[in-house]
Amino acid sequence: MQAMVRQAQKLQEQMLQAQQELEDAEIKGVSGGDLVTVTMNGKKKMSAITIKPAAVDPDDIELLEDLILAAYNDALEKAEELEAKTMPNTGGLF
Repeated sequence: MQAMVRQAQKLQEQMLQAQQELEDAEIKGVSGGDLVTVTMNGKKKMSAITIKPAAVDPDDIELLEDLILAAYNDALEKAEELEAKTMPNTGGLF
């Protein structure tokens, strides 16, 4: 029984460490050949959006919206991949 408790404590420590790594990670998603960049952490919290002037066409706002969405989705996919690699397998315990 004590071995199970120690194992659970170790797993909890690994989870806390993994969560901190995700919080500290900086992930960039890009679109349009780097015209739009979205930056987020591994917990999927966005911290910045960078839009180059070449991406802004007042006659085609829809294109800019699509570029932002694509950059966000790129960053989100990368964050989810990082989360899958970083978080320990809990076997359904947590």
